[in-house]
Amino acid sequence: MDALKKLSCVFLLFLLFLSSALTANAGALDKILADGELRHLAIPYARFNTGDGDGLDIELMQGFAAHLGVKYRYVETGWSAAFEDLLGVQVKPNGDAIEYGEVVPIRGDVLASGITKLEWREQVIAYSDSTFPSAVWLIARPDLPQSPIKASGDLQTDMQRTRDKLTPQTRLLSKPRTCLDASLYKLDGLALIEYSSKIDVNEVAPAVIQGVTDTALLDVPDALIALEKWAGQIKVLGPISGLQEMGVVFRQEDNALREAFNAYFRELVRTGRYQQMVDRYYPNIRQHFPEFFAALAASAVQ
Repeated sequence: MDALKKLSCVFLLFLLFLSSALTANAGALDKILADGELRHLAIPYARFNTGDGDGLDIELMQGFAAHLGVKYRYVETGWSAAFEDLLGVQVKPNGDAIEYGEVVPIRGDVLASGITKLEWREQVIAYSDSTFPSAVWLIARPDLPQSPIKASGDLQTDMQRTRDKLTPQTRLLSKPRTCLDASLYKLDGLALIEYSSKIDVNEVAPAVIQGVTDTALLDVPDALIALEKWAGQIKVLGPISGLQEMGVVFRQEDNALREAFNAYFRELVRTGRYQQMVDRYYPNIRQHFPEFFAALAASAVQ
């Protein structure tokens, strides 16, 4: 009888271990549905996440949580920690390779906050369908001698003319590991000023205005806000990049969750609700990227 009890205890412990292992290895979507909560990692940035409880990506992920039938939970992060908070390990690019650091706690299920698609990032994470267009512009103080380029109708020509505005003495604000990294656009060798703890991505235009730097790289969504907020205090010299695209970020193994979002997003576009959301937060963006939004609408009905 004692032997039978021992055997039962061992079997019970095995079942508990097996249940724990299955739970640990369950897909993210299954776990979110079981827990009844979607944890959205977000960085206060432009109108994707205003920091006041709203923003394009905030509304997008709140809608996705409602679509899944679970609660939405906002988890604030920063540019230096966003990917590790999603992946559970520190990562950073080193040339064409990726360096992995310490294992850290996973704090969220999905990352969405105006995240640009970059090659090094796609080595460690998976993006959703493209949700938003962008590009990088060169901005400057109005008193800088360089004047804005005249559009030629050829993007490559315009980008080169913009680069030619920079001299070795021109101070340029650059943000490593982001779309505002000067090394992505062959701008090495300039008087680069890297972001410090006192200058985050939301403080680029003020840094230019205050004379911390002569010029800065700024993506179009944020530049449009800056031109509106600080009218006459900054100028755009020209484009540094071609079209870039943003998307929602998932762990590479979370295919079911990513596909669930893509299906939700396509329906949002097909009904026109997403375009209404875009117009609410970025009313001028579609005139800068008409081809992107036309292609987005066309892909949703295929």
